[in-house]
Amino acid sequence: MSIGSMVYNLRKKYQYGFVTAYYRDRVRKNILNSHPIINTSNRVCEIHVLTSANDWLNLIWALKSFYHYSQRQYALCVHDDGTLTQDNITTLQHHFPDARIIDRKQADEKVLPLLSSYPLCLEFRKTNHLSPKVFDFAAYLQSDRLLLLDSDILFFQEPTELLNRIENPDYKLNTLNADENSAYTVEPETVKSQLGFDLAARVNSGLGLIHQQSLNFDWIEEFLSLPDIIGHFWRIEQTIYALCSSRFGVELLPKAYDVHLEGGINGSPSRHYVGKIRHLMYREGIRHLVQNGFLKELQ
Repeated sequence: MSIGSMVYNLRKKYQYGFVTAYYRDRVRKNILNSHPIINTSNRVCEIHVLTSANDWLNLIWALKSFYHYSQRQYALCVHDDGTLTQDNITTLQHHFPDARIIDRKQADEKVLPLLSSYPLCLEFRKTNHLSPKVFDFAAYLQSDRLLLLDSDILFFQEPTELLNRIENPDYKLNTLNADENSAYTVEPETVKSQLGFDLAARVNSGLGLIHQQSLNFDWIEEFLSLPDIIGHFWRIEQTIYALCSSRFGVELLPKAYDVHLEGGINGSPSRHYVGKIRHLMYREGIRHLVQNGFLKELQ
């Protein structure tokens, strides 16, 4: 390796400081020494997650922090984006022995035929690597209620209001965390004029309760016909969740769950460490959990 490459790699490793690098590269892997999460069989709600070779370790932190602080045993379904290695899958199976783990080839064989009558959906599923968050989650869901959970979310205490909405049989809305700003590939005016309903603002598809009925493929086929909806690769999936939820009925989770780029945890039950602040997942989030005895409590 050239001196230039070594300097580049060092700068990249320590881009966000030594504390971030320490918790990301040394401490983060200690979650692998924790006990498995067992008996995840409660189908009052089913957690669905999409993960990759880059994110599976963060996912273990996300899931274990949720299960630990919620004290729930919701069923779990893990979807491989096609990049997981066999070692990654074996590790996930060890830590979540009751989970269903769906590899990409298996998913393609099931989901693509389901979309044969929906050409726009089919094309989107074939070409967008986040599209399984929509179609595969719906196809494999074995509950009336789905908990969306991204791998860059950590929990620090019981997410009481989220759990209340999930477990209240009379609660009939989708409910998701609020983004800093609306990040969609369509304008609210277009939705109102062409579809006849109001597009809810600031819906973020990282965390939330989704009712099975709202993931309607007929609706999604209609939504995908909107002009210019196929835009930014990650915003389109979020846009579809916002559209489905807006037509079905939606409200945002309380402010404590909001995506925020500034400030700290501030007593919130969880924090969503989106791309711009991913480094804080290690320097702030994992550090906070470790310093408060989270790993010891999992032993």
